[in-house]
Amino acid sequence: MSMGLALSKNFLGEAPKWYKLTIVAFLVLNPILLFVVGPFVTGWVIIIEFIFTLAMALKCYPLPPAGLLAIECVILGMTSPETVYHETAANFPVIMLLMFMVAGIYFMQEGLLFLFTKILVGVKSKILLSLLFCFLGAFLSAFLDALTVTAVIIAVAYGFYGIFHKYTSTHTVEEYNIGNDDGVNHSFREDLDHFRAFLRNLMMHGAVGTALGGATTLVGEPQNLIIGEKLHWHFSDFFLHCAPVSIPVLFMGLLTCVLLEKFKIMGYGAHLPAPVRKVLEDRVKEDIANMDAQGKARLLVKAIIGVLLIAALALHIAEVGVIGLMIIVLLTAFTGVISEHQIGHAFEEALPFTALLVVFFAIVAVIHDQHLFQPVINYVLSMKGQGQLVAYYIANGVLSAISDNVFVATVYINETATHFKDIIPMLGHPEAAHTAEELLHLEQFQKLAVAINMGTNIPSVATPNGQAAFLFLLTSALAPLIRLSYMEMVKLAFPYAVVMSVSGYLGVLYLL
Repeated sequence: MSMGLALSKNFLGEAPKWYKLTIVAFLVLNPILLFVVGPFVTGWVIIIEFIFTLAMALKCYPLPPAGLLAIECVILGMTSPETVYHETAANFPVIMLLMFMVAGIYFMQEGLLFLFTKILVGVKSKILLSLLFCFLGAFLSAFLDALTVTAVIIAVAYGFYGIFHKYTSTHTVEEYNIGNDDGVNHSFREDLDHFRAFLRNLMMHGAVGTALGGATTLVGEPQNLIIGEKLHWHFSDFFLHCAPVSIPVLFMGLLTCVLLEKFKIMGYGAHLPAPVRKVLEDRVKEDIANMDAQGKARLLVKAIIGVLLIAALALHIAEVGVIGLMIIVLLTAFTGVISEHQIGHAFEEALPFTALLVVFFAIVAVIHDQHLFQPVINYVLSMKGQGQLVAYYIANGVLSAISDNVFVATVYINETATHFKDIIPMLGHPEAAHTAEELLHLEQFQKLAVAINMGTNIPSVATPNGQAAFLFLLTSALAPLIRLSYMEMVKLAFPYAVVMSVSGYLGVLYLL
């Protein structure tokens, strides 16, 4: 084999040849576009290329191809290492969350799996189970954060899948591989496919639930804190200002969950196969029968630390990542996990995604440096009254669906605060407004903040790149196992995105 052929085979490994050629074409095309049409158009092309790497996540993990695009952007001068670092540093709490909280959830898997398996086999109705996942995702995200909640449901679904997949395998313990179906008994293959569809349904119900709940409170999503800080809103202020839109959208989302399952729309309605339920029921009985005193002590410790985790997150005693590190320390110390090798496994799931997120921040840096969103921002700021609120909602929704909702919200709230800088001192003190016009401007600024919040939180469920929790699910170890591709996520999210986006639009138009 010649060196050239060897290099071409090594480039992006086992990815299809057409995929490799497409990435090479992107890398060759970008400098030409920059020279011919300039940085603005080239910047939008690079966003489309980045979304392509996410859409093809099952062909090739997005980190290498997207990373090559990001490096090229820096070399071409479309952004700088300083801006990439600034964007990354600004999102350091999210990075800490991924590094430590996701690892902390890994050590709670045994307890979570025990609890949720009992729920799964106990609740016979698929509609009720789906509604339960969606509601729990919403409720927990309102007080915790969407990424942590998503990490929990991923861990649970991965455990469910592993139990049945291992049961159906004819391979020995040494040969067994959860990602390989070659050893699956032929009599169980159809059940396994139905189980995958069932888990895809539950994962999407739970993930959408995190968006529904995350929009309602100050701590639900990272951008909510940024908006709240600009408006001087506390927890109750944020909830009450957003409630006229967020609560109707929440109810419409839950209603959509029920209707999707009842009428089996867009891939929903998959039921838990009877053989899978039998295997899970037997597993619960077996776990209870085989549990010794140490096992019961581990479950007790995990239950106590789980309550501590929820309390610490709800009260925000520290940054989420710091709380995650505390959970790792407590769980490893009190459940006897003291080997570096054992502890290292906990970080395997989150670190590739953390690296991908930093690459994403490099693309966000291009958006920032090339002012790609500026024409849209200028247009909506030039509008007035209720039309401006609706335009804000739509603009934030569309831009969040193709980029990052935290970035979009940050840009919009900063530009809006600059536009309304004269009334900033009146926030929290409406009596300080000397004229009716000043009071109207104050109310408009507050309504625009709600439009930004709802626009960045709700329509962004349409694509996996709109929300970090969705992107985390897409690139998780679970996604390829249950055949959850980018386009499958888009398809499953579509009915939710339509109903929730339209509900949000009507809420902004008539209820704000």
